[in-house]
This record gives sequence, C-alpha cells and structure tokens, in this order.
Amino acid sequence: MNDATGLREAILQQPEMLEDLRAVAELGLPQGCIAAGYVRNFAWDVLHGYTRRTPLHDVDVLYYDPKCLDEAAEKQYEAALRARSPLRNWSVKNQARMHLRNGEKAPYRSVEDAMRYWPETATAVGVRLHPGDDIELLAPWGLDDLLSLKVRQSPCFRDTVVFRQRVTAKEWLRLWPRLQLIEE
Repeated sequence: MNDATGLREAILQQPEMLEDLRAVAELGLPQGCIAAGYVRNFAWDVLHGYTRRTPLHDVDVLYYDPKCLDEAAEKQYEAALRARSPLRNWSVKNQARMHLRNGEKAPYRSVEDAMRYWPETATAVGVRLHPGDDIELLAPWGLDDLLSLKVRQSPCFRDTVVFRQRVTAKEWLRLWPRLQLIEE
C-alpha cells in the first residue's frame, strides 16, 4: 500500500470497515465520512504488517451542515449508528460548528477544510463510501505522510506543544515503531 489506490483496495478487503462505511453512508449526511484515527491507525497497521487492528478509542464521523448547528442532531446520528453497530464508540461532529470549539474565527467551508486544522497531516484523512463500494479519500494534506509513516504537524495547526503532547500521550511511536516524527 503506497498510494491512494492501494489504500482504497486495502479498505475494500476489510468487511468490518465496509460495514461501518455503509452505516455512515446510509445516514445521508452532507459530506459524511469516517476520518482521523480510524483511517490513520488502519493504514499504519497495514504498513507495519500487523494482522490485528490496533484498538480504536472511537470512530470519528464528520459531516458538514451549516443549516443545523445544533449538537443534538449529532447525538441523534450517534444513536442511530449505535443502534446499528453497538460495539463501536461513534463520535459524530458537524464540522460547520467545529471552528467555534477549536477557537478559530472563520467557519470552516467543508469537511475537508476543517481537517486542514487538525494537529497532524496523517490524521487529516477521511474515507467516504459511494454506491457500488466506490471509496473516496479526503486528504487536504495528501496521503504522503500517512503512507510514508511520517508524523508531522499540520501547517494550519499552530500549537506545537499540543501536537507533541498528542504524539506522546497516544504512544504512536511505541505502537508503530517505524513511524518517523518530523519536527520543523
């Protein structure tokens, strides 16, 4: 797996991932996708040759709906996903309101725009399922860092202390020893 095609093919070989993607697609969320650790950890597991997936804390589901900024809507989507897949810890967030939580002045323009402000480039990757099991990848910073096992601070994320704390707290360098921390 060294490019977008390889990542898509690897995901297509994972029935559990396809089921999760179908569940999200069926909600019909505008710009709906699964992102963050769900995709990042899977890619790093595959690239490390792990036969078992590293356990997930949660499944981050993103969407973009500037017409409904009510957090209660997110909770309803989480409940619907939990009803379908109760063993998952679903976390649904409308990226149209996340700029407020993240202390940004300007609203994000899309799911992909919101991901530009995440701490790491390798985390800013999402996957969306279209009919016919057509997988779309969203990666505002590209896939190079993710697929070359590099952990780099996103250019739009300005808090280097938080970036370093995340790398340490999440123990990525221990879990995936081939990762390379890039500090610029």
